[in-house]
This record gives sequence, structure tokens and C-alpha cells, in this order.
Amino acid sequence: MHALTSLVDDQAPHAQRRSRSDWTPFSYDLRDTWFPVSHSRDVGNRPIRRIIHAQPYYLWRENGQPQAAEFHPERLGAERARYSAFTGGGGRYPLIERYGYVWAWYGNPDAADEQLLPHIPFLPVDGGLPGYTQRTVRFDASSALSVENLIDLTHADFLHANTIGDGLSESDVVEVEYTSETVTRTRIVARKSVAPVMRWVGGVRAKYQDFRAVLHIHLRSNVCISYPRFRPGYDVPNLQPFVPVGRYRSRCDVTFNTTAAPAPFRYLMPRINYIIQPQDNSVIRPQNQRYFEPGGRLDLHSRFDAPGTRYRYLMEKLVERQRNGDFSYGSDAEPGRDITALLGMDG
Repeated sequence: MHALTSLVDDQAPHAQRRSRSDWTPFSYDLRDTWFPVSHSRDVGNRPIRRIIHAQPYYLWRENGQPQAAEFHPERLGAERARYSAFTGGGGRYPLIERYGYVWAWYGNPDAADEQLLPHIPFLPVDGGLPGYTQRTVRFDASSALSVENLIDLTHADFLHANTIGDGLSESDVVEVEYTSETVTRTRIVARKSVAPVMRWVGGVRAKYQDFRAVLHIHLRSNVCISYPRFRPGYDVPNLQPFVPVGRYRSRCDVTFNTTAAPAPFRYLMPRINYIIQPQDNSVIRPQNQRYFEPGGRLDLHSRFDAPGTRYRYLMEKLVERQRNGDFSYGSDAEPGRDITALLGMDG
């Protein structure tokens, strides 16, 4: 068994020079976690290639069962001398198929544990959702910055106002819960202007609607589990896993489970990604390089920034622990715990 290095050590001198008032992530190459590397329906007999932090993953099926290896299956035997510690020297990654995704382990394969897979209560365990619920988008930014953009409570009201609504409301309450491995942001808005997409294709004729949105983030993998509820309107549960391709790229195989909503909303809502992604990308692309560089200007904060601030703090803690060789999960972590109540699905 080859030993996995903790994180990139050549950044350590920079870490020592860094002021605590600066926000510059050293590296978010966090290990020992499951990544949903592909929608299940995209994995067939012909191998496809995915990347996690520059580590290659080849995916294909043998007798209907998904496989994952670090080399093309036709070259697995020939590349035996180059098998890495990510596969324990065996060439193949630990893998689970669940919720309509193929999940591959990134890290020490001996630590792979099915109990560490996130619980996603609004997706069928065995998959099988219609194809219209799934889309793939890409961002020209690191996965951490992509997640921070999603956490930001103000960007959607302005950047996406023409699709999901503006920032006008009677009240707007933000709550944050967290463990050492997760951050949960809850936003509760009263008498918000009806989202245009619900008015145009959802048939909501009211002028205002109440809105409750829960975003549950798994820090190591940046898997974002989102449950927005609009009244009058519909629930729009969705999974947005920001898989880190590298410092400048992240891939998001999205699932919007809108099967309970009426037509045409159920078919069109998942396609909103093709409108929102270019808007988000236009903002985060120019930020990405600065995201990894120290600067003299400090962030300004409002009450809406608490979830993002907590995310940054906990990510730094995880980075520090892994740099010190500790890849374990804390007693409060429980990545696979039932989050039905946390998302507000039982109310």
C-alpha cells in the first residue's frame, strides 16, 4: 500500500507568511470522501473519463455493473506499474451506485465506507428518475468558489432576478447549522415577489409567495443538497454536486426532482441551469484567480454572509487537519445521517 500524502506541501511557506485577516484557500484537495462522478445513465459499456482534482477516473459497465479505474480498461494490465495509492495499487477505485449517480472514492481506498455516503431523501435510492430531471453544467472556477457562489444569499436575487425572483420581501431570516463536515443554510422569506419562472410556466397567479430554502453542504466533496419550497408554488428539490476538476474548473451533474410538479413546469425547471450557469460563470470566472491569491482588501460582511463565513472557517479547519495527516471524521460528522427533517420535508 502506497501512503497518500496529506496535501500539496509546496504551499506551506506561503501558509506561514499568510495573515489571518486574509482569505486565501491553500488547497481544497480534501480526501477520503465519495464524489458523484457521473449520472448513472451516462455510464455504459463504452468507457468515459472523469477527473477529480486532476486524478483520472475511467467509468464503464461490466455485465451491467459500474466500474471505475484510473486507466482505460484496455490498458489496465499494461499500466500496472503506475497504479497509484488512490486505488491501493490495484488500479480500481471503490465505487457505489446510488440516487441515480455513480459515486467514486477519492482518497485512501481502505477508508472507503458506505456510511460516509450522503443521504439524499428526495432522490430514489436505486435511481430511475426521468432523463429530463438531469442536466450537466460546468464552471470556470474551483468547486469551492462555485459553492460559495451558491451559498451567497444575495446573488440570486439580483443576478437571477429575471428567472427566480428579486430581493423584495416582507421579511428575510437566515439560519445556519453545522457540524465538522457539513454546513446547513436555511433561508425563510415572507411575501417575496413570485419567481418569474413560476409565474410563466408554473401557473402561479399570486403576486407574492412565501419561500423556505434549505441548502445542506458536504464540505469534503462540495455536494450541495438543496430543498426550496414555494407557497403558493412547488417544491424544487435538487442536488448540485460540484466535482473539482482542478483549480480552474468544476463539473456539476445536476438533478432536479420536479416529478411532483405539474407540466410544463416539471420539464422546464431542470433546464433553468442553461440560463443560470452562464450568469454565474460570468461572475465567478474572473474571481477565480484572485480566490487563490492573498490581497490587501478585506471582505465586507452582512448578516447574509454568516453561512459563507462558516463554510470558509470549517474548510480551513479540514485543510489544516489533513495537512497534519488526520483524514478521520469527527464524532459529530455523520455524513450519511437522515436529513429529511433538516430539509423540512416532514413538515
